[in-house]
Amino acid sequence: MDKVTLGHAIRNSWRWLILAIVGLYLLLPIVSMADFSTRAGIDGGRTLDAWRAIPSAPGLIDSVIVSLQLAVLAVIGILVLLVPTMIWVYIRIPKLRRTLEVLCLLPLAIPAIVLVVGIAPLYRSLSQVFGSSPLSLAFVYVILTFPFAYRAIDGSLRSVDVHTLSEAARTLGASWPRTILGVVIPNIKTGILGACVISIALVLGEFTIASLLNYETMQVVINLLGKREGTISVAVSLAALVFAFVLLVMIPTSRNNSKQAEVNS
Repeated sequence: MDKVTLGHAIRNSWRWLILAIVGLYLLLPIVSMADFSTRAGIDGGRTLDAWRAIPSAPGLIDSVIVSLQLAVLAVIGILVLLVPTMIWVYIRIPKLRRTLEVLCLLPLAIPAIVLVVGIAPLYRSLSQVFGSSPLSLAFVYVILTFPFAYRAIDGSLRSVDVHTLSEAARTLGASWPRTILGVVIPNIKTGILGACVISIALVLGEFTIASLLNYETMQVVINLLGKREGTISVAVSLAALVFAFVLLVMIPTSRNNSKQAEVNS
């Protein structure tokens, strides 16, 4: 075995070792949650009573529906506000790219408690006009998802020559809306889907803001259940993790996108 082959084998071995360690680190909490949620008692038996009790848990189903609605609204906010803005800045105003990045990443630098203190008076005013619906959390959730969604979409935009694509579409007579919707967006679909999944996962896992503003979202109700029925709260948390994992698996990879593009061409 020559030195090149040996070096390649060593790199592959280290790569698989690191992946195994990371996989074990991520898998152990999930296995522990499954073990705790199916434990019958100190005798070590197994039961699915906690999972069967999920539909009848007080307020849980309603809170899950509210969280899913908030996740959908957050995704719509990303698709309507962030995606067109980023594409327009990349194509027409590249000098503002750094400014847009700073604005989108700003929520990461603001602690949740500080954010709640700032928006609480605004929510009190809104509740007097529109009522105290928990769906009003969508406004702040969209802002919270900006940093993560920006990074996902930015990676796709950097991997595609959007300037050439847009110029070619405009030369062929396409309008700007058609250029964005029919040319640019299909080429950054993976980044957009990644941003949507990250936004859904963030909304489903957010607790601090909803709790401090006294809205009963899924995580708030899970926390309340954990004080009375720990097995049920852990079962719901595990189900939410599995749901997020399924969403991640459903995202097409870049390789699949390139193969599909070759087939279409």
